[in-house]
Amino acid sequence: MAANRFSEGTDEIGRRIDALPVDAALWGRVFLLSLGALFEIYDLFLTAYLSPGLVKAGIFRPEGAVFWRLSSQATFAAVTFAGLWVGTVAFSSVADRYGRRPIFAVSLLWYTLATVGMALQSTAAGVFAWRFAAGVGLGVELVTIDAYISEWVPKRARTRAFAFNAFVQFLGVPLGALLAWWLVPRAPLGMEGWRWVALFSAAAAVAAWYARQRVPESPRWLAEHGRYEEADAIVAKEEARLRCATPGRGRGSQAAERTSTSGTAGGSIRGRVIMMVVFQIFQAIGFYGFGNWLPTLLAANGAGFVHSLEYSFAIALAYPVGPLLCFSFADRFEAKWQIVISALAIAAFGLVFAEQRTALGIIGFGLLVTFANCAMSYSFHNYQTEIFPTRIRARAVGFCYSWSRLSTVFSSFLIAFFLGRFGTRGVFGFIAGSMLVVAFVIGLFGPLTRGRRLEEI
Repeated sequence: MAANRFSEGTDEIGRRIDALPVDAALWGRVFLLSLGALFEIYDLFLTAYLSPGLVKAGIFRPEGAVFWRLSSQATFAAVTFAGLWVGTVAFSSVADRYGRRPIFAVSLLWYTLATVGMALQSTAAGVFAWRFAAGVGLGVELVTIDAYISEWVPKRARTRAFAFNAFVQFLGVPLGALLAWWLVPRAPLGMEGWRWVALFSAAAAVAAWYARQRVPESPRWLAEHGRYEEADAIVAKEEARLRCATPGRGRGSQAAERTSTSGTAGGSIRGRVIMMVVFQIFQAIGFYGFGNWLPTLLAANGAGFVHSLEYSFAIALAYPVGPLLCFSFADRFEAKWQIVISALAIAAFGLVFAEQRTALGIIGFGLLVTFANCAMSYSFHNYQTEIFPTRIRARAVGFCYSWSRLSTVFSSFLIAFFLGRFGTRGVFGFIAGSMLVVAFVIGLFGPLTRGRRLEEI
């Protein structure tokens, strides 16, 4: 009886959230959540932008990337994503148990302390150890943000919300590239530039934590855990502010609907997990293979140290622009087909990018690869939260997402191997093959989600 009562409450809260108007206050809430993610994305891309500075400081070795010699660039990327893997697979379930809101604070504090620790290191081993710890905090944070956004936004605006979220958080990419371009070749106040770039993200995370205190707990999570009165109060406050009518509650019929569909939904969870695990293993090769290695790939094509950072900054400008361009039509098409088309575009544009030697060609096709990466990113972040139920959303998303982290650990060394043996053409051939797998698995097995309530999916 208690389980049925919780199901009724979750259904009712879900219907009321989906009936809310999409107004400026909702976008403000998404912005506050995304603001924290901005600095996490900033930090993820430091893997690419800090490496030249760490080599310049003598902390990393400058030798070519060879798998069995564990080059510093590859190891830096690997320990980052090993930490992300531990954070997502081991700790993402705490957001299902203790709530979305408190986990924000804990994970941000963890990340801030670890990043400050990394910025104070003078050996590669020290940098690697603190970078791993920072990755654990980031892994928990990003999964929690995705679950929260999907649960607060009405169904007709979910994909747009993730496009807007991607726009805000991807502002961290050109920000990181710009600061690296300015600071990494220099030593302001006698301190190496790479340390300033790392410390900036730690300071910004504290500001993001403060801003997030205005965001209430997820009503869907509260209702799922039997705290219906708290969930009702939060949604009622929104309804009163917007002066909108509460839909008829009809708890009996809703419980019957939930019971009649629970067998089908439960039976599909395992298949969806397998599909998303395969997807995450291969999508990470394209997204992080390009983003984390961009300056190094440019240098391998003949660009110098400073030019590689300049080109990287120009290309990084596309990260926030891409989702913003897609915002107007993001909810008009199925998320699964947006993923498929984006993956095919990454494969095609990446192969052409590998052949470029002029500044115009490098930047032009680099922008196209980046646009496609951004479109795939916001689409799948939305998609993977939609297809799992509230009671296990963070745990399921964290488990599936963890495979992208684990994939990046090993693909970092594989990309180092392909780059050392076959140059940029070999790297982008590897990426293109991975994107074909992504397009196949989502296109063939992915369910349709557009315009459907989370409780129905």
